[in-house]
Amino acid sequence: MQSKAQIDQILRQKSDAKEIPGVVAIAASGKDVIYQGAFGKRDLSKDDPMTIDSVFWIASMTKAVTSAGAMQLVEQGKLSLDEPIGKLLPDLASPQVLEGFDAKGEPKLRAAKKPITLRQLMTHTAGFCYDMWNGDMGKYLEKTGTPGIITCQNGALKTPIASDPGTRWEYGTNIDFVGKAVEAASGKKLDAYLRDHLFAPLGMNETSFKISDNMRKRLVGMHMRGEDGQLAPIPFELEQNPEFHMGGGGLYSTAGDYIKFCQMILNKGKGNGNQVLKAETVGTMGQNHIGELSVTKMTTAAPMYTNTVDLYPDQVKKWGLSFLINTAKTAEGRSPGSLARAGLANTYFWIDPTRDVCGVILMQLLPFADGKCLEAFAGFERGVYAGLDAGSGQKAA
Repeated sequence: MQSKAQIDQILRQKSDAKEIPGVVAIAASGKDVIYQGAFGKRDLSKDDPMTIDSVFWIASMTKAVTSAGAMQLVEQGKLSLDEPIGKLLPDLASPQVLEGFDAKGEPKLRAAKKPITLRQLMTHTAGFCYDMWNGDMGKYLEKTGTPGIITCQNGALKTPIASDPGTRWEYGTNIDFVGKAVEAASGKKLDAYLRDHLFAPLGMNETSFKISDNMRKRLVGMHMRGEDGQLAPIPFELEQNPEFHMGGGGLYSTAGDYIKFCQMILNKGKGNGNQVLKAETVGTMGQNHIGELSVTKMTTAAPMYTNTVDLYPDQVKKWGLSFLINTAKTAEGRSPGSLARAGLANTYFWIDPTRDVCGVILMQLLPFADGKCLEAFAGFERGVYAGLDAGSGQKAA
């Protein structure tokens, strides 16, 4: 297919020019893989070429997986989307809202006006935030000596919320509590639950919170883009014996494994011969669950880790359980009502049920929403839709 050459060229050129260290991209319909490619190096300080089976930290791409696990328990009546989650997770029984700081710089807290629900956690409307996009929370963590979420220490979850539950969308640590809810409702640790109920049934044998010896041989190194635009390898690895498994960002995986998860969503809950979610559950997960609220621009408070994020600024964006939903067609060709998410180290996926297509593109560098990475992602996605349009004899709009 001509679009394969087109995608190869974009990804190879970006890797050869060291605009990105290396990349793996896979696209699929519900039935078949329609594109795969690997370019560049796993680590710029070594010679190993990137391979299709390379292992990446997928960060927030973990969120959709954790939420799928929680939805299995909702189906079984072990979790409820709208009951106060504090009944199950006592830490969330009386949330406190951070209202800024007093003259001495001490945090000002007040009781939240409403209880938190599982639906709010899944949609990032519970009030929890990330300090990298919320300067006040960064100040709070510093002032109180609260560890950052990336430590995977239970203490990191003991933060106030930034707004009353249900009042606004703000990206944050919400899905880490969804992971805790899965553990409380299932009686299993999150890693064991996801392995038994999603990874094993879907044949996702390369996805785990813990990097196995076999995975480590193919692990991609982390890189950082300096102010001069140059890339340098940096040491980075999530805690391998964590106090809690970070349901919001702890997984390591491969493009081939994650595409199986995306195909399961396209196939309404079925993958590898196993029905892991009911078709109607998957339908529900892809709908807007934030009502009149909208996904807003995320302004960076930590430029080392993330740029300001404002994807598709020209259109209203909604949130499902737990996916970003675009409401209009994108420049790359993605249909309205498609699902997407990304991970902090520039990993991205989208699922377009209207066109029966999904794609995963993995890179490993900071800060997030890197311009060159977004160009690679856009070129890949555009090529996939060009291939679909050519294949169906339609002229691309």
